[in-house]
Amino acid sequence: MKKLFKKTAALTAAAALTAGLALTGCGSSSTGTSGQTSAAADGSAAQEGGETAGEGGGTLRVTMALSEEEWEVMRNEVIPGFEEQYGVTVQADQIEAADVVKQIQAMNQAGDMQIDVIAQDANNLTSLVYDGLVEDLSEYQDLIPEEAMGSLAEAGVFDGKTYFMPYRPNAEINYYNTDMFEKYGLTPPATWDELYETAKTLKEQEGIGRLCLKMKMDGDAIELVEFIRGAGGDPLVLNDEGSIEAFTFLQKLWPELSEDTMTASFSSTNTYLATDEVYYAPNWPFSANILVQDGGKTNISATEGYAGPEGFVKTLGGEMLGIPVGSKNKEMAINFIQYMESKEVQTTLMKENGWMSFRSDVYGEADEWQKPFLEATQKAMEVAEPLPHVSYWPEAQQAINDAAKEICINGADVKETLDKYAAQIADYAEKAGY
Repeated sequence: MKKLFKKTAALTAAAALTAGLALTGCGSSSTGTSGQTSAAADGSAAQEGGETAGEGGGTLRVTMALSEEEWEVMRNEVIPGFEEQYGVTVQADQIEAADVVKQIQAMNQAGDMQIDVIAQDANNLTSLVYDGLVEDLSEYQDLIPEEAMGSLAEAGVFDGKTYFMPYRPNAEINYYNTDMFEKYGLTPPATWDELYETAKTLKEQEGIGRLCLKMKMDGDAIELVEFIRGAGGDPLVLNDEGSIEAFTFLQKLWPELSEDTMTASFSSTNTYLATDEVYYAPNWPFSANILVQDGGKTNISATEGYAGPEGFVKTLGGEMLGIPVGSKNKEMAINFIQYMESKEVQTTLMKENGWMSFRSDVYGEADEWQKPFLEATQKAMEVAEPLPHVSYWPEAQQAINDAAKEICINGADVKETLDKYAAQIADYAEKAGY
């Protein structure tokens, strides 16, 4: 039987966590890469007409997917400044990432766009772009601050055109229990070989797996893609040498992992770490606020993760800002995007919500306890790249998940299995016109 709530500190953390997880979880209804589940806010997306926003009046309609705590900061500390500066009212509503596309499609077809700015999961942009639902913002790309880190701005670029602007980047970092690592003489793994040895040692010492990855094998295949890319493979090819090397390693690693690997989400991983269910797991940076600041788990630290044979790879998550085609307030929407990208707003969101910033010039403003986690996140974001920007990615992603099930769980032959699913992906690409 698993050892839940093993000590008072864990109980304290779990209590704080329970409250926090009522508000925060993982992204959209699939998995999401923004790092939070969205709780119901003050109503759904605007469905009724409103005044056009302009200098000195009107309404700008914005959608985001935030927790209640995050909405409190947004509505009380961020939005009022924009309203005062431009003399407009901002109507900010809650829409999950998975529902944004449906809402925008319906309004577009009706010829009555009631949303001016969307904050959308960085890995759920493809259908909005290829279905012609968002504005081409290429003429405004020079407005992206020069302090933008790494290749974050490129996540909003499709076929050489800019459709989304950076706003709230995310990349998973790898949390570990310093007490248990010290007990067993371990250091956080920096390579695949070290990852395997760490998982093996923890299982030998504890009798069950204590190293957890996040591989539900359904929905976002973030970590599977990172393993593929870390070996130099291409997730859209799947049966190349790098992909074969990645899945061969995963098949070897699988028996040493915590059984929680297949149920791990943003919220459940926080619980596993808070209650000492697992001693190592990747998760989004906001976990640090829940575990350390709110839960008192000061024995939790984090690193940027581990490198594969061909280098260190992370997946870019978070949210980006776009403007739906048909918005009656395009210029004011651009003003809002610039405002959200400003150093002042980015600093507020980092300090109050624990969000990462795409700007390199705000990290000196962090509280002391945040700095180790921010340092790990900065290193992760320096190499982070989005999931593939192709219209058939949802189908390709499921093929990758299905291959992982057969190889890791059923012990299927790696090459034969990858050949089978690679053929499926190639077929999806051909049907999509690639």
